Amino acid sequence: MNLFLYYVVIVAFLDTFVQLPIITPYARELGASFALTGAIVAVYSLTNMIGNVFGGHWIDRYGRKKMLYSGMLAVFAILLLYPLAQNGWQLFSIRFIHGLAGGVLIPAAFAYIGDQSDKRKEKTAAKPMAYAGASIGLAAIIGPAIGGIMAARSKIDYVFIFISFLFFLTAILIINFMEESFVSTDRGKFNFKDFLPLLKNPLIMQASLAAFSLMVSNGTLAFALPLKVEAMGLNTESTGILLSTFGIVALIVFLTPLNQIYDRFKPIQLIITGFVFISISLLFLSNVNTFATSFIAMTFYGLGFSFIFPSMNQIVKEASTQVNRGKAYGIFYAFFSLGAVTGSTLSGIVAEYIGYPFVFGAVIMFITAGSLMRIAQIKEV
Repeated sequence: MNLFLYYVVIVAFLDTFVQLPIITPYARELGASFALTGAIVAVYSLTNMIGNVFGGHWIDRYGRKKMLYSGMLAVFAILLLYPLAQNGWQLFSIRFIHGLAGGVLIPAAFAYIGDQSDKRKEKTAAKPMAYAGASIGLAAIIGPAIGGIMAARSKIDYVFIFISFLFFLTAILIINFMEESFVSTDRGKFNFKDFLPLLKNPLIMQASLAAFSLMVSNGTLAFALPLKVEAMGLNTESTGILLSTFGIVALIVFLTPLNQIYDRFKPIQLIITGFVFISISLLFLSNVNTFATSFIAMTFYGLGFSFIFPSMNQIVKEASTQVNRGKAYGIFYAFFSLGAVTGSTLSGIVAEYIGYPFVFGAVIMFITAGSLMRIAQIKEV
């Protein structure tokens, strides 16, 4: 069951990663301006944020399994709409509903992982989040490679059709083989007051700030890296390889003895260190002009991601219980989505009027590292 759950995580994140090297050129191909292209990249995450919050409530109310397969089936249908887009605004509309439907998937998967890790010994309780991170690393490797290579060698439309079929298959497997881990006996209606204790929890807000900033960096990459690669005279296949690089690096950390860092160091220490690595990566990307040097920059990004992702998810898991874990991850991944909105939208604006989206992202990362360091110092006092 654990292996199957990590497969579900891979598929859920594949939906995002496979589009990283293609959504910007696809929008431009349909005639979208830089500003509209940034909005097209961002709107998925904006509506995903809404899906995260409402989905968090439904995950606790109806159960992890039901929300997982319902979300998978909805995304399957929406992905088939992408090849039908005729202009930028139609693509924007499809991305809008795609984000709403997909918003429930990641909180449901991580609530399930959190339920399972409750049964483990305290000494190894952080490992499931590292393995979940490895699943995301695999998605980060496979997704951009599939998107970039398929788009370069055939048609972008085929990428969406392929991923839609994968979502349909996964939904059927969930229905038949996954067991429910928790269903609330409380059948109350959605109420934002149910989220207030979690919103006031300093650990969850600390993790949420980290999630927001991490996805600002990811949104910056999603918008600016394809344009950087194009300016170097390379194609979407090269973009896919570069985006896969950080997943490979993260995977090495997650699955080798290096993953002992998650037991030896506090999550907040790893998060701060990770943001320093990502800052270096983005500054490097802003100044390089070759594939080889871009590869080095993405290696630094992968190290940063590997430090941050399991650590912030572990914080949320430790700060929640089975009763409110869906809501906790709903809040957490809402900030995750908000960061992606901010990163891609502001990157589009910065690219349009100033021209330094990577520098913008690096500044945000340095500010986040400093803020988290200061918060940690205050808590210790």
